[in-house]
Amino acid sequence: MAEKEGTAPDGVVLLHGFGGLPVQTALLARRLGQTGFAVANVGYPSWRWPLDRVADHVERRIRHSPVATAPTLHFVGHSMGGLVLRTLITRHRPSNLGRVVMLGTPNGGSELADLLYRLRLHPLILNRAAPALRTRRDTMVETALGQVNYPLGVIAGDRPIMQPFPGLSFARPMTARSVLPRLIARTKAIIWSWPWPIRR
Repeated sequence: MAEKEGTAPDGVVLLHGFGGLPVQTALLARRLGQTGFAVANVGYPSWRWPLDRVADHVERRIRHSPVATAPTLHFVGHSMGGLVLRTLITRHRPSNLGRVVMLGTPNGGSELADLLYRLRLHPLILNRAAPALRTRRDTMVETALGQVNYPLGVIAGDRPIMQPFPGLSFARPMTARSVLPRLIARTKAIIWSWPWPIRR
């Protein structure tokens, strides 16, 4: 349970992925609430704004949400939501930061985004999110994402349910070697990621 008798419950912030809506994380929000957590299931305009502006928007939403007074604040981000979380923590790190979980987050970039760049379709399909989703990010994006120096768990699959473009994957998950002092956990489960599952 997240709540001890006489104390406020811990909070969890949920963030959907690119092109998503809070309804996609609504079931998880409900289950967390039933477990005793205070939950903020935050939506954001992933297509219209760059990462820094999205992070500022999410921070404002958190301040006016049920988790605003939580003694410990945890974060869960799906796909691009994990990149938003990294930027949010870099810009507005909570003093009560707990743990962070990323579900299929393209920390290493997306080969599909690279393809859209080569086809010059990224402004139409990815718009302002494009620089954060490509595998070769510029210094501004890397600075916005910041260093991971907090408790982090990464959940990512290594087998796609379907693969529309052979050799391409939407997300290249961040490896434990690149961001963690040690491997927390590794799974070979199939994890769904927008719009296609991750392929390691």
